[in-house]
Amino acid sequence: MELSGETLAMTLLALAGGYLCGSVPFGLLFTRMAGLGDIRAIGSGNIGMTNVLRTGNKGLAALTLLADALKGTLPVLFALWWGRQNAMGPYPAMGAGLGAFLGHLYPVWLGFKGGKGVATYLGVLLGLAWPGFLVFVAAWVGCAVVTRISSLSALIATLAVPIVLLLFGYGPIAWFFLLMSLIVYAKHHANIRRLLDGTEPRMGQKREAAG
Repeated sequence: MELSGETLAMTLLALAGGYLCGSVPFGLLFTRMAGLGDIRAIGSGNIGMTNVLRTGNKGLAALTLLADALKGTLPVLFALWWGRQNAMGPYPAMGAGLGAFLGHLYPVWLGFKGGKGVATYLGVLLGLAWPGFLVFVAAWVGCAVVTRISSLSALIATLAVPIVLLLFGYGPIAWFFLLMSLIVYAKHHANIRRLLDGTEPRMGQKREAAG
């Protein structure tokens, strides 16, 4: 499908809307409302579910995971519906998904210092290509059971997704998730170094407070 000027304009608008949704720092908001202080002062300093879990509050971590995923899913579903109504294909939805993903990674409200994007990636995947969502979950759970390393599980899962989507003929959506997977890998550069050094902590193992 050729990308017309109107489709491009709507895709950019969806990108902006998705960014605003994705930039809401739910992990930080939830931990502050729960009286746990600033999540950025503990563990990895990250605002995502894995670091929220280091507070010891599993319910709050699960709520953060759900909220960070939904802020990717909801803009995508709306843009997907809009795109279909106006014969624009999946492009506005991909714009919304990329915006939500980048909003989580680089939220304007936090000086463009956000999370690593895995939960929002998963939410975007659920909205755009639900079979890929199942692949992600299966790969993550399988790796987590064997290694008990959250970051490695996320990296394996985000590697599997675009490969499977390409094999199943998802075309532009598969290439879109390849781009997002590369960004996930870039954001996990410190984890990759620790994995290579054998020093990456396993799930349930606490890290020292961020400096």
